[in-house]
Amino acid sequence: MPGLSSVLDIGRWALFSSQSAIEVTGNNIANVETPGYSRREILLEEAPSIDYAPGQLGTGVRATEVVRQFNSFVEGQYVAKSSDRSRWESLFENLQSAETVLNPSGGGKVNEALAAFWEHWQVLAQRPEDASAREALLGKTQNLISAMRIPRQDLENLGRQMDGFISQDVDEVNDILGKIADINLKIEQQLVPGRNNPNRLYDRRNQLVRDLAEKLDVKTIDNGGGDFIVTTRAGHTLIDGGESYRIELEGPQAFKSLTSTSTFGGEINFSGSSNDEYTLRVSENTTAGDGAIEFQVSTDGGASWLDETITYTDAAGPVSIPNSDVSFSFTANVDDGSDPLLVGDSFTIVPKKGLYWYKTTSDKVNITPMVEDSGQDNARRLVGGSLTGQFNFRDEHIGKYQEKLDAFAKGLIWEVNRIHSQGAGLEKLTETTGTYHVSDTTAALNSDTTGLHFRDKLQNGSMSFNIYNQATGDIVTYDGSGNFIGKSQIFNFDPTQHSLDEFVTQFNNTMPSDYISASEVNGKLQIEAEPGYEFVVGNDSTGTLAALGVNTYFQGAGADDIAVSTEVNRNVKRINAAHVNGAGEVNPGDNTTALDIAGLQSREISLETSFEGETTQTLQEFYNSLTANVGEDTAQVEYSRDFAQTLAEDLNKRQKSVSGVNLDEEMSNLIKYQHSYTAAAKLITTAEQMMNTLLSMKQ
Repeated sequence: MPGLSSVLDIGRWALFSSQSAIEVTGNNIANVETPGYSRREILLEEAPSIDYAPGQLGTGVRATEVVRQFNSFVEGQYVAKSSDRSRWESLFENLQSAETVLNPSGGGKVNEALAAFWEHWQVLAQRPEDASAREALLGKTQNLISAMRIPRQDLENLGRQMDGFISQDVDEVNDILGKIADINLKIEQQLVPGRNNPNRLYDRRNQLVRDLAEKLDVKTIDNGGGDFIVTTRAGHTLIDGGESYRIELEGPQAFKSLTSTSTFGGEINFSGSSNDEYTLRVSENTTAGDGAIEFQVSTDGGASWLDETITYTDAAGPVSIPNSDVSFSFTANVDDGSDPLLVGDSFTIVPKKGLYWYKTTSDKVNITPMVEDSGQDNARRLVGGSLTGQFNFRDEHIGKYQEKLDAFAKGLIWEVNRIHSQGAGLEKLTETTGTYHVSDTTAALNSDTTGLHFRDKLQNGSMSFNIYNQATGDIVTYDGSGNFIGKSQIFNFDPTQHSLDEFVTQFNNTMPSDYISASEVNGKLQIEAEPGYEFVVGNDSTGTLAALGVNTYFQGAGADDIAVSTEVNRNVKRINAAHVNGAGEVNPGDNTTALDIAGLQSREISLETSFEGETTQTLQEFYNSLTANVGEDTAQVEYSRDFAQTLAEDLNKRQKSVSGVNLDEEMSNLIKYQHSYTAAAKLITTAEQMMNTLLSMKQ
């Protein structure tokens, strides 16, 4: 019932509401610099009215709840763009390190060393019998090798550094996920809808989501209170209310994905490492039980397939994957019908550290970021945050630069060895052993199972050898009873059809065993003259000797293992500057081989990488394109970073315009609520005076 007590009650609630508003305003002012703090506001509501004469009379005001000013829609957009910005920022910073490594004016200075290498082959051509010229060439070669190895090793170190950064970020992500799940539980406990809002916990959760978005791409679904879900853009659940799911960085491993009718019970084994991930799928034209299985190969998760296929047989043992150091085999027979593979069965080899999302304690999904051959992100993996930037740098960029640097070294090794293997040094050979090992000596030399680095260069043709009397230096002739007919012995061979074992057999059947013989020693070819004789290679149109490392200048197959041949390094007389002429002679002063190798400086050759395909250019042009690639990549990523940063900053400003604390506005509110408090106090004083007046009338 209205009366003086009602007036006092109105004043009391007005005092409480004004006091609460002042407290909320004061808290806003105190937290103006607090990261993640959202401006709070008290909601005021008119108290219920009382029906009375002369009409409804109000009973004052009620402070119903304290709410925070926050735009969830803008925040969702910001979180997405923040992930993009963090990805490009991380990638840009790391690409700047790669630029320093591969900059032509710094790092290993490959350009200068390569120019000096060609120059000293020219010097050797001018003085082919000069020991000092040979020593100088050897020194310049070592400089070139060091110049290639330095950036190659630096890139390798950057890759290992990325693994360390990735591991740290993974630990931080799992820690954040645990904290968000814990906050969801606390919100659920403290929340009383319409009365008690745990605003501090909401702010803390949003700040943690922002921190999480810096590491990986996230999407949020807020169903109210602690029913808060966080997923990746691909849909992998990271948080579901009070439950969190973990991600893990794990070492190399393989997976199988079989068709519904497949009964294959074996597993795939692999060896080697790579920055790529390989998917092998049994191709359509394979017939189980025919002695061979044909696989298609993909390096982008099956989005596209390489033109080159792989043929696998159990008897051949491990098979190499093209353009990689990775080989694979199976734990069960797949080609004899006992445990067959079916068309469509596929296997994924991850020969590197990868990122996995655990649905349960044992069920995991590969979410390692991947860029498809089309240049688009694999949408089933991570696509944002610093983790994606670090994986992109390690796998796409470092992997690309390493492959191109290795292709440069491989091209140099092959082209020099191709010429050098058909040349002659200052002394003839009594024995030479190849530097390249053949894994399967029964397979055709150009087969994947041999493991030969240059197997794709081999072709059908012939080679010739010249045998000499060591005492007199005279070339040996043969008439079928002990002497050569002509000056050179021609040896026909087809490495696309025949194995190393067949080479040895055919060589020994063709060549006179009284003078020379071939053998296989631990997977390497050895050619040895009988006592009293020596030999020189005439020519080799097949490329077999260069591919096996016989009579070559270099050994190794890439920038990480390129070296001068052991035989040459021990004896500079084994540097081939001359050649055998049509009469079977090695003339003093002959510089044919040296000139041919020096001519490689301006000769266009075939070079191949998995991402650019086959190109024809000089070695110098190819290396220059590598340094240009790094600059172009850095510029493109910088543009993407700046674009994402601009969008993220704009969205953050829009959020702050809603949730940020404006001191001028808060000071205005403080004055307003202070006056309200004063007026409410005056109302109570007035009611008290009225009460006193009423009481005095009774006296």
